[in-house]
Amino acid sequence: MKPSNFLSRRKALGLTQADTARLVGVSRVSISQWEKGETSPKGVNLHALAKVLKCDPDWLLNGQGSPAPQVKESLIDYNVQATPQKLHGGFPLISWVQAGDWSDIALTSIHEADHYPCPVKCSKSTFLLKVIGKSMSPVFNEGELIFVDPEVQPIDGKYVVARLDDENQATFKQLIIEDGHKFLQAANPNWPTPIQPINGNCTIVGVVISAMRLF
Repeated sequence: MKPSNFLSRRKALGLTQADTARLVGVSRVSISQWEKGETSPKGVNLHALAKVLKCDPDWLLNGQGSPAPQVKESLIDYNVQATPQKLHGGFPLISWVQAGDWSDIALTSIHEADHYPCPVKCSKSTFLLKVIGKSMSPVFNEGELIFVDPEVQPIDGKYVVARLDDENQATFKQLIIEDGHKFLQAANPNWPTPIQPINGNCTIVGVVISAMRLF
């Protein structure tokens, strides 16, 4: 991203770093890093920033075109339709090890994390994880981001992030409850251990409430 474009556009609109952070749904530290060129916004953060600054994402990213969003006539027949969507807050992308110890994690350790707005209503404790491996495909693909809310009740059929007592990091599976017995089930039917029984040896960290794919 061109930091000079970001800075000049923000000041032209009379926005402070704190104002911009609140409207985009990220931390003020992230805004400061973008302006210094230390990091760059990507995916939904880039488009959210462009919307707040009322400019074209391409202009913000590489200086091409004009600041104003470009509207072009197209002859393409689109098979998708935009729907109203309210984004909620900005939530940290953490590691699977951090997720395993989420209840005791220090706020300072996630202060520098990338933050993303959630497309659905959620609690302030919500965090994100990046899907690793293929145990949950084809429902969730490797590299997707999942939003996890620790305050949602884990019930039968929900996708959950859990921590087994003998492991130091969290795992992502579907919770199955049958006749009082609980299991963690992989979505991939070809996974070596598709079903794992759990009793008192597992702590449910949170319930997956949404997912996002970055391109």
